[in-house]
Amino acid sequence: MLLDHINPALNVQLLFGLLLGLIFGVAAQITRFCLRRAVAGDAGIDRGALAVWLFALAVAVTAVQWASATGLAALDGHRFLARDVPVAGILLGALMFGAGMVLTRGCASRLTVLAASGNLRALTVLVVFGLTAHAMMKGALAPLRTALSEPSLALPAGTLTALPGAVVIIPLILLAAVVWLARKSEAGFTHMMLAAVIGLVVAAGWVGTSTLLMDDFDPTPVQSLAMTQPWGETFFWIVAATAIPAGFGPGLVAGILLGAFLSAFARGELQLASFETPQQTLRYGAGAVLMGAGGVLAGGCTLGAGLSGVATLGMAAILGLAGIVIGAMATRQMLIGRAGFKTTARA
Repeated sequence: MLLDHINPALNVQLLFGLLLGLIFGVAAQITRFCLRRAVAGDAGIDRGALAVWLFALAVAVTAVQWASATGLAALDGHRFLARDVPVAGILLGALMFGAGMVLTRGCASRLTVLAASGNLRALTVLVVFGLTAHAMMKGALAPLRTALSEPSLALPAGTLTALPGAVVIIPLILLAAVVWLARKSEAGFTHMMLAAVIGLVVAAGWVGTSTLLMDDFDPTPVQSLAMTQPWGETFFWIVAATAIPAGFGPGLVAGILLGAFLSAFARGELQLASFETPQQTLRYGAGAVLMGAGGVLAGGCTLGAGLSGVATLGMAAILGLAGIVIGAMATRQMLIGRAGFKTTARA
């Protein structure tokens, strides 16, 4: 049974992650939520997809900052808000992740959704991605991570909240961009509302893990929606369930898979897909390694560092998101015109 070897103290965290993942999985499957598609798709920037992604971010920033101001979320001391930032490591990792998600035609969260609907390419990428991420965090590649992340730079402030009015101005700028993009695209009302739901789920993650479910006698990591660490923890738990308890991360992954599967089933979008050529397999595998290693160095993926991290207005997360976008756009430009870049894969 799934719960046979789980530490009872972590049951609530597991179920909380499962609930958040379920909601996100449904919303992400319907909206095809993916930063790669938004900034580095086959046609370049997809204004509709970018409007959806930025609206989720705007809602997440607003909700997280309100929760932090009212004491519902306790983010003090989180690595995203630290002043000493491993700038070189974050930028290198972010560029790697951005390149990897273009090679695999999807960010980690989108690939998780696709895997739940029958895409075997996405499933294969996630296995390599998760194992590489865990090797970087606690395995054979951990010394490399330590060496690359050691040099740090002391910033004047670890978060943009130190700037007067930033908590209000930043969401307003994001909302103005969303309105403009939505008017220039076919972003529908349903997709925009589901984007708002995703943003609120991000805030719920920070609130739940930092205050509502926090046990001072058995503290657990403060976190929200993410993919890099949760997938690494999930694979580690699969092979060592009797020794390692499952918590928020594996619950989140399971919830996203379940939510995406149920949504795809209800919408008639379950479809098996696999690799078409050995060259395609090699490209996807290389992209998975880049995402796994890069996601750890960058402090997260488009979901962890990008959506959840930037919602804290932490400089480390903002730097990571910028690097991911630059890496993705640059890689797309390099691959334009090369055989095998455009495939029939859904993204």
